Amino acid sequence: MYDEWRIGFIRRPIDHVLKPEGIQADAVTWLPPCPRRFQFLADPFGIERDGVLTVFAEAFDYRIRRGEIRYFQYEGDRLVRQGLALAAPFHLSYPSLIEDDGALYMLPEGYKSGALTLYRCERFPDRWTPVHRLLDLPAIDATVVRRDGRWWMFYALPGPNDRAMREMHVAWADALTGPWTPHAANPVRAGFMDARPGGSAFEHDGALYLPVQECRPTYGAALRLLRVDVLSPTDFLATEVRRFTPNGLLAGFEDGLHTLSGDAEVTFIDVKGLRRSRAEKGIKALYKARRLLGLNGPRDVTVPEQELV
Repeated sequence: MYDEWRIGFIRRPIDHVLKPEGIQADAVTWLPPCPRRFQFLADPFGIERDGVLTVFAEAFDYRIRRGEIRYFQYEGDRLVRQGLALAAPFHLSYPSLIEDDGALYMLPEGYKSGALTLYRCERFPDRWTPVHRLLDLPAIDATVVRRDGRWWMFYALPGPNDRAMREMHVAWADALTGPWTPHAANPVRAGFMDARPGGSAFEHDGALYLPVQECRPTYGAALRLLRVDVLSPTDFLATEVRRFTPNGLLAGFEDGLHTLSGDAEVTFIDVKGLRRSRAEKGIKALYKARRLLGLNGPRDVTVPEQELV
């Protein structure tokens, strides 16, 4: 059995999910499915500039088992351009975006590198340069927000017994580039149902909200929204206020919902379908053969963008 994800966006601010209707299927524009089987797109984040919406996402292929960050650009609801934004020798996912002091940054998950690295945009949307190592830890799904004069980061850590799915860690800093200090009470939250970050932290009516993943009975089964009631270098307290499931959003993709991101203009989500195929053994064998031949490395990040008509 394997996961297949699809991503979509809603042209409404992220805080609309606090309304009684929550996330509605008829409001979602879905990105097209991947061109080949055993590929998927997940972890969407995005930004709108000059009337063009750019969606960044993890692009994963089971043949190489390493995610890359691709971008998809929309004018209205029409996909007009796509290409490769960022690739590395290790797996990349969760391309969260941060704006600070007039610059745009990406903070993708690259935990297999052993660290958390911040990338600055040198040419939008396809040239990103590593500029700072924020943590010498293999942080997973790091979510950064500025609040009360400080930068805060929520993240998970790998470890035995599915540690990444059941612990929330926090760090804080006076500047985005650090130094970052781990929270005195780490892990500040534990449990498979509401600890792993799952998208953009956002403010509404003075309160801070954080999406978290529900990782039972499957990874990324649903999303819960926490209201962060107490946040200081020594204390943390949060209350669950909403729960979102994939039910009824997209036919065939009702087994998971694990990203809720966005800003004051657009909201992004992803949904999962669990798949079975007789070809799985062959795909696993192909991956192992490619690995032995050294063919699973990243492609050249200067691959030209693809214009779509």
